[in-house]
Amino acid sequence: MPTVKAPGKLYIAGEYAVVEPGQPAILIAVDQFVYATISQAKQGLVSSKQLLGQDIYWTRENDQLQTTQATAKFAYVLKAIELTERYAKEQNCQLSPFNLQLDSDLDSPDGKKYGLGSSAAVTVATVKAVAAYYNLALTPLEIFKLAASAHYLVQKNGSLGDIAASSFGGWIAYHSFDRSWLLQGLQDHSMTELLKLTWPKLQIESLEAPPRLQLLIGWTGSPASTSNLINEVALSKEERQRKYDHFLEQSALCVSKMIAAFKQQDLEVIMCQLARDRELLRSLETFSQVTIETPKLHQLITLAQKFGGQAKTSGAGGGDCGIAILAKEQPLNELLNAWKQAGITPLPFSIYHTTLERS
Repeated sequence: MPTVKAPGKLYIAGEYAVVEPGQPAILIAVDQFVYATISQAKQGLVSSKQLLGQDIYWTRENDQLQTTQATAKFAYVLKAIELTERYAKEQNCQLSPFNLQLDSDLDSPDGKKYGLGSSAAVTVATVKAVAAYYNLALTPLEIFKLAASAHYLVQKNGSLGDIAASSFGGWIAYHSFDRSWLLQGLQDHSMTELLKLTWPKLQIESLEAPPRLQLLIGWTGSPASTSNLINEVALSKEERQRKYDHFLEQSALCVSKMIAAFKQQDLEVIMCQLARDRELLRSLETFSQVTIETPKLHQLITLAQKFGGQAKTSGAGGGDCGIAILAKEQPLNELLNAWKQAGITPLPFSIYHTTLERS
């Protein structure tokens, strides 16, 4: 009865811009996980400790999953099963029913979301579990391609950077691919072919943080909807195309400089570009009139700057988490205490590297 896990993620830089093909972003995987345990069964079942009493039973008809219940809460899981089984069948695996049990520590103890990309992590965990069930040896890139395909077919927007972070772990530089190409590719190719193809504009590269870099995460306690915020910005950009194009150009320049600074182990340039990325997101906020940096996130950032760091929102903003980068010699505990006094919860998460996994 194998159990696999997929980590949550946080964006460091490049949010919003990265939804456009070819745009870069930097993300991390954090040591909070979705767990998936899979075992052979007489009838297919998907269950979750976070959704007690909402189990989904499934069967196959012409190799398509069929359910009798509403499936919205398990939509990512069922699509990930469907595509991974499609690949398994192409590898001459004999399909059989199984029980998939899910568990997660990506939310707070009272059930509020931290903003760690739970839908991405559950999709990646499902792909890994089904692959383990059929003894499929998948690379991180193949896991990404299967999970990204499933996630995009369900959500219909987003950059899939969270899927990349969950698939690869650690610090990554991610350039988003052409999702319209993927939709056509799913129609034109087998899953085996699709996993072997080079996806237009896609780049995923591991980064190494400078030894002096200290990353701190603060949670505002107010969950935000990434998908809704992305849609709001998309609605506004038609009217403000020139400003939006300038934002994309400057974001690409900023994140590219930050990626180069990681490769050169230059903490000062990383922090400088983090501050620049925050400025760009504030300009996007102004012309799109979508709230990204809430008052609580603004306070998180201001306090980090007071103690010698640079900080910004992480992900879609509008709530959830902010991140701060400081040199390790800076007064880290003083900043954490200041956050607590301001009602901001420091999250004691670490970077998770998938190379540390032991199966």
